[in-house]
Amino acid sequence: MATSLKDRRALPAGARIDHWAAPDGWEHRVFDWRAERPTPRGSILFQGGRGDIFEKYLETFAHWHAEGWHVTSFDWRGQGGSGRLTPAKNCGHIEDYSDYVRDLRDFWAGWAPANPGPQVAMGHSMGGHLVLRALVEDVIRPDAAVLVAPMLGFKPGIFGPFAERAARFLGGLGDTARPAWKGNEKPYTTETRASLLTHDPDRYADEIWWQTEHPEILTGPPSWRWVIEGFRSIRELAADPRIEAMRVPTLMLVAEKDGLIDGKAAIALAPRLPDIRLVTFGKESAHEILRETDAVRDRAIDEIDAFLAARAAPR
Repeated sequence: MATSLKDRRALPAGARIDHWAAPDGWEHRVFDWRAERPTPRGSILFQGGRGDIFEKYLETFAHWHAEGWHVTSFDWRGQGGSGRLTPAKNCGHIEDYSDYVRDLRDFWAGWAPANPGPQVAMGHSMGGHLVLRALVEDVIRPDAAVLVAPMLGFKPGIFGPFAERAARFLGGLGDTARPAWKGNEKPYTTETRASLLTHDPDRYADEIWWQTEHPEILTGPPSWRWVIEGFRSIRELAADPRIEAMRVPTLMLVAEKDGLIDGKAAIALAPRLPDIRLVTFGKESAHEILRETDAVRDRAIDEIDAFLAARAAPR
């Protein structure tokens, strides 16, 4: 597997960074790495989480690329290299999660005809939530899907079952586009950002390196609107009866001790999907399963590769 700093801190030869304009004109930063073989294995669209940049996953992309996959990813609207939706410096803002889903739908509509099958949609954290929403709403139709630590529930925190109500109240005390908190990945915690994301200090440092070298792609804390709409999107997805009718073969990887999102919510939702393989990790894994220590990451990639071999066979 690709584990060198060269793979993690340099754009690979042959990869292209481009921009895609959504129908409303909003420009998204796009990573595209074509397979270097006459007959590609297939095509993967990988979408990261809140505040993510595709550079964080270059090591994993290198593995799939070596297996013959085309690999594509774009930064979500309002984060990374896809601009900002609020004047608050580096604040990750969105008015409605449906805006994300529309971007994914519209990007997929152009991407799918231009890339060979089998086609796979992957999403980490918020990206996993949005990929699942797009599948349930039937706006993308991949051959298979992989959800890594999908954001299907927030940790209750100090407000417990009243967390959504508290977010609406606190957010409503001012402009909901303002940052919801100052730093870290979640408020009211003594855990460091690093410990919430991964047990691998070197892989955590990769993200900091990219943000230091390219400060324009840094995304800070979310806005109150992002938090409020996140609660709503999670709640409405869980209540959507179309989940039981969504038949795209799906692999879900969940860290049971995830300190950032509620892994139990993902585990509870998984059995409602008609064609699901659920793989869980214990205390050995924090939130970023694909950027964990080698033992965790290797197991995760082996699971993904085996799933794709079985459910997204070469054409």
